[in-house]
Amino acid sequence: MASLNVSVVSADQEVWSGEATMVVARTTEGEIGILPGHEPLLAILAGGEVRVTLAGGEKITANAEEGFLSVQSNSVQVVASRAELA
Repeated sequence: MASLNVSVVSADQEVWSGEATMVVARTTEGEIGILPGHEPLLAILAGGEVRVTLAGGEKITANAEEGFLSVQSNSVQVVASRAELA
């Protein structure tokens, strides 16, 4: 099964990184879901939850403030001014 390389970082630390099957985040255009094979994307992150689903179905949630979301070659980077695991 294909997976995503995901990293969630804040201005001063890496909050979480690892392999996942899906990422859901809120952008200024609305909520977006990212699956393996997603088209490249750069979006402005709105404050809210970033939900990461792992291969076994476990979910990790981080609360993130404004920043950006980048998707490229099955790699997802969430860079927020402030973020922490929920």
